[in-house]
Amino acid sequence: MLFLKSTTVTKAPGIYDVDIAAKPPGKTFGVFLATDPDNPPAEVLAQLAALGFKQTYSGGYTHKDRGKVLDLHFQKAGTDLFEGWKADELEANMAAITALFGGIGITIAPRVMSLAEAYA
Repeated sequence: MLFLKSTTVTKAPGIYDVDIAAKPPGKTFGVFLATDPDNPPAEVLAQLAALGFKQTYSGGYTHKDRGKVLDLHFQKAGTDLFEGWKADELEANMAAITALFGGIGITIAPRVMSLAEAYA
């Protein structure tokens, strides 16, 4: 779950926040979105699916400011061990993610999760 300060401000229509993160050692990234369930970012979700990202989690909650939030997690399998991404897949997938979110005005900052966060 992304920790939102507010549900009154969106980064793009229907999107409160985006996190591009990988479990250590940081070769295969997931896309984590906090979205407005009443105004879903349908086009972004369709483009993620077209890029081969599959939804792995969907969970809703009410934020402390009473706004509704739908957390969505997406993963894309690679051809390395345990469906990880090889170097060329990493480069191509990150370029596609950057282009997708850059096209709607969201700058992404990929990160590697801490061990505690990744395996909680």
